[in-house]
Amino acid sequence: MTPLDYEFLRKLLKDRSGLDLSADKQYLVESRLLPLARRLSLGGISELVQKMKGMGAEALISDVVEAMTTNETFFFRDKVPFDHLREEMLPALLQARAARRSLRIWCAASSTGQEPYSIAMTLKELGPAVAGWRFEIIATDLSPQVLEKSKSGLFSQFEVQRGLPIQLLVKYFKQAGEVWELSPEIRAMVQHRQLNLLHDFSSLGTFDIVFCRNVLIYFDQTTKVGILERIAKRLEPDGYLTLGAAETVVGLTDAFKPHNSRRGVYLPNLKSAPSIVPAFPATTALSSLRAS
Repeated sequence: MTPLDYEFLRKLLKDRSGLDLSADKQYLVESRLLPLARRLSLGGISELVQKMKGMGAEALISDVVEAMTTNETFFFRDKVPFDHLREEMLPALLQARAARRSLRIWCAASSTGQEPYSIAMTLKELGPAVAGWRFEIIATDLSPQVLEKSKSGLFSQFEVQRGLPIQLLVKYFKQAGEVWELSPEIRAMVQHRQLNLLHDFSSLGTFDIVFCRNVLIYFDQTTKVGILERIAKRLEPDGYLTLGAAETVVGLTDAFKPHNSRRGVYLPNLKSAPSIVPAFPATTALSSLRAS
């Protein structure tokens, strides 16, 4: 791979996915793209780049972006965000939304589905306390391939062993040959949509909770700011944003403020966040705003 090849790939990946590769990440490009080049019977990355520059290369470019975007995930990843969901966010929002009895949750960069399905199982475990409630979980990702895997609800033995409590495995999965199949009732709680976070996502509507974890770390500062400020427009005034452990809004935008006791959880900064029309009665909204 020549320096010009690498610069071409850096620019293409930045434009298509927001992935911001530093000058010293050639090893990462080689490890991800050499297998793709071999599958296509190409001599190496330079030949792959030349093919990408040719006519009718859109499918190949999509394959390259797919190979380079990170899809690392597992059930109840890092555990703490799901503790925050169960102990802080859901109790507050179930009280605040008692009149409408519905919640909308967005999992941005949802990958192969372990995160949205972890949320769905958390909600299901509330049992009679949420009888009659409507939960809408929207799982979005740039990659159509990982969304298809997520929709299938099929996970390997290795995947279900990573983070999934045994009692939930027994309760919500059944073994089908060499894979585990998630129950239809959990799968039905999650809707899948292909979405590029670099583009407008106002069509998704507004949400009570947004999980946008372990994806901002791959973007440059300008891109992070744009995404966060557009998320702020999609979040209810008393909603919650959850980021990854290595991510923060501090120093990027004042549309959010950190929760005072829940690390990784952020609240709309009502003094500066863009106003949206609440999806619940004004009296409920005023009574449920949290001063933390």
